Amino acid sequence: MELLPRSPGEFGSARYWDRFFRQRGQRPFEWYGAFPELCPVLHKYVRPRDKVLVVGCGNSELSEQMYDVGMCEDIVNIDISDAVIRQMQERSGSTRPKMSYLLMDMLQMDFPDAHFQVVLDKGTLDALLTDEEEATLAKVDQMFAEISRVLQVGGRYLCVSLAQAHVLKKAVEYFSQEGWVVRVHQVASSGDKQQFVLPVFVYVMTKFRKIPGSAAQILEICPEEQDKPMRMESAERLVAAVKDRQHYALLCSQISKPPCREQVSLDLCDKESGKPRYTLHVVDSPSVKPSRDNHFAIFIIPQGRETEWLFGTEEGRRQLAASAGFGRLLTVALHREQHYEGMAGIQAELSGKVMELAPPGLPARQQVPFLSVGGDIGVRVVRHSDSSPLSGEFVVEDVKGDGSCYFRRLIFLRNRNVVQSEARLLAPTPLPGQKKRRKDKKKPSPAEPPGAIDKSYLCCEHHKAMVAGLCLLGGPDALPGELAVLVVGLGGGSLPLFVHDYFSQARVAVVEIDPSMLEVATHWFGFSQGDRMQVHVSDGLDYVAKLAAEAPAQFDAIMFDVDSKDLTVGMSCPPPAFVEKPFLQKVKTVLKPEGVFVLNLVCRDARLKESVLATLRDTFPLLYARRIEGEVNEILFCQPSPGGRRDPAELGTRARALEGALRRPGRPWDSSYVLADVLQAVHLL
Repeated sequence: MELLPRSPGEFGSARYWDRFFRQRGQRPFEWYGAFPELCPVLHKYVRPRDKVLVVGCGNSELSEQMYDVGMCEDIVNIDISDAVIRQMQERSGSTRPKMSYLLMDMLQMDFPDAHFQVVLDKGTLDALLTDEEEATLAKVDQMFAEISRVLQVGGRYLCVSLAQAHVLKKAVEYFSQEGWVVRVHQVASSGDKQQFVLPVFVYVMTKFRKIPGSAAQILEICPEEQDKPMRMESAERLVAAVKDRQHYALLCSQISKPPCREQVSLDLCDKESGKPRYTLHVVDSPSVKPSRDNHFAIFIIPQGRETEWLFGTEEGRRQLAASAGFGRLLTVALHREQHYEGMAGIQAELSGKVMELAPPGLPARQQVPFLSVGGDIGVRVVRHSDSSPLSGEFVVEDVKGDGSCYFRRLIFLRNRNVVQSEARLLAPTPLPGQKKRRKDKKKPSPAEPPGAIDKSYLCCEHHKAMVAGLCLLGGPDALPGELAVLVVGLGGGSLPLFVHDYFSQARVAVVEIDPSMLEVATHWFGFSQGDRMQVHVSDGLDYVAKLAAEAPAQFDAIMFDVDSKDLTVGMSCPPPAFVEKPFLQKVKTVLKPEGVFVLNLVCRDARLKESVLATLRDTFPLLYARRIEGEVNEILFCQPSPGGRRDPAELGTRARALEGALRRPGRPWDSSYVLADVLQAVHLL
C-alpha cells in the first residue's frame, strides 16, 4: 500500500489526505511525539478552561488523550480532509461531546478574531514547509497570519516539530519579528523504540502586542534535562542550539549498536557560558568478553594530561580501554577554562548524561565505575595567558604529571591538544590556592618568577632526537669543539638552551618570528641570552635568505622546529615554504659542507609528506630519518656531503662517546636520555 505522496507539494492537497486516510482506515496515525512524551510540555501551556484549536488534526489521538485525562475539553479540531473529519466525528462524537471536528482549511479559517487561547499543531507545519520555494513560503506566511488572528493576546501557538533548520528558522524569525516570545522545548524521550532517530521539539510562541519601533526579541530553549529556559541572543544561535541537540541524538543512535568501529567524540558545554566543559570519547573494545561487571566505565583524564599519547590519540585510547577491561570506556577530558569540585563533583555532574551513552544491555541499576589515574583529577594551574597577532591566544600552565613531577607547558589555543613547549620543574612549585575554592585563588602576578626550570631535561622526544643528530657531525673528537648552531623556532627555548648549556663551546643563533614567544621563553621557561646565545626576531625565511646571500657556509648545524600557523594544510611543522626547493638550497648554502640540517617534520598528509621527502633527497645527498614513537613527528637529518655517510655501528660508537663527554661531573643528566638508543632507530632514506 503506497501512502507516501509522489511529491512534497501533495502534503498540502486535500485529495492526497482523503486518499491517505481512506487507505489507512481507523488506525490512528502519529507522525511523531507520543502523548506521554508531549504531556509534560502541554501541561505547562494548556489550562483546563482554555479554548484550544488543533490545526491539521488528522486521525491523531492527541486531542482525544488531552480530553480524556482532563487537560482540556473545549477543543476544536480542523482538517482539509473530509474523509478524516467524518472518521473522527464518528469516533469521538458520542464519547467526547464538548470536542468538535470541522472541515476547514487553516489558511482560510472561519473563526472570529482572538477566539482561542491555544493553537496546537502536531506536524502540520513540517508537512506544509517541505521546501523554501516562494509559493510554499507564501502559504506558511498565510498560515502564521491566520494563527495570529484567531489567537488572543497572551495566547500560545504550540507547534510539535522535528525542527528541520529551515522550518525552525522560518517560525522563529516570523513570530519574533511580530514581538512574540519564542521558546523551544526539547521533548524528553520515553526510552521506547522511536520511529524517528531525531528528537521531537515543541515551539511555544506566546502572543504579545507588537510595540512599534522595538527590536527586542525574547528567544529561549529548554533542553529536556532542565526546566529553566536558556536565553539565546539571536535566531541563528537558537537554530544552532537545536542543531547541536539533533547531532547528539544521531550520535546516541550511532553508538546504540556496539561495537562502534570509530571512536565518537562530543563536547558537553557549560550551561552558563556555553563553553566546552568536558570532551568525551566513546571507545568500544570488541575483544573484551562481556560479563555483568565490565559493560561500561567512565575514565576521568587528569587535568593537563589530555595531550599524552594514551589519552590524546585514538590508538592510545583504544589501548587504555582494552587494558581497563571494559566493553565500552567513556574517556572524559577536562577543560582549562573550567573549575571542578573534585572527583565526587564531576561524578555527580556527569552521572545522568553519561548513562545516555551506555551500551545496550547494561543490567538495570548497574553501578558504573568512575576511574582515573591515582583516583584524582590532577592539577592544572594557568600561570599566564595572552595573545599575539602571529600565534593567537596562548597559555602557560603548570600541570602535575605521572607521579610527583610537575611540568610547565606552552599551549597555543588554536590547537589546544598539542603541547607547543614543555619543561620539567625541579620541584613542585607552590600552586596558588590549590586547596581553596576558585574565588579564593590568588592570580599570579606578571612579575612572579617562573620557578625553577630543569634545563637538563628535554621533555619532548623530538628534541632528544634532534640533539642526538649532532653525532653526525664530522671530526675525530667525540665532543665537537666550537660549534655554530642555528635554531629556527624558539617556543619555550628548551632546545637551544640544552645545546648552549651542554655544548660549552657552541654559539647558538635563534630565529623567532613572534616577539611574544621571546617574552614567554624568558619570563616563564628560564631562557636567557648571552655571549653564546642570541635571538633574532625575524621571519626564518628572510633570515636564512639574507645569510645565504651575505655569509654562506657558516653553520655546523641548522635545526628547524617551527610550527605552521595555517591549520588547513596537512603539515603542521614546518610551514610549507620552509621545505620548498629554492629555500632548501639556501639552507644548504648556509650549512658547512660537513654540517647537518635537522628538520622536525609533522605531516599527516601522506602525499604531501612524500613530496617533501623527495625534495629533501633531491637537495641533500644524505638523508636519515628517525620516527618518534607514538607521535606524528619524524626527525630528518640531512647532510650536503655524500662522504659523511655512517653505518649504525659507527653512529652508536659516536653517540656513546659524545654522551660520555657531555656527562661532566657536577652537571645533571637525565638518565633516561641515552643518545645511542635514540640513534639506534635512525635509518637512511
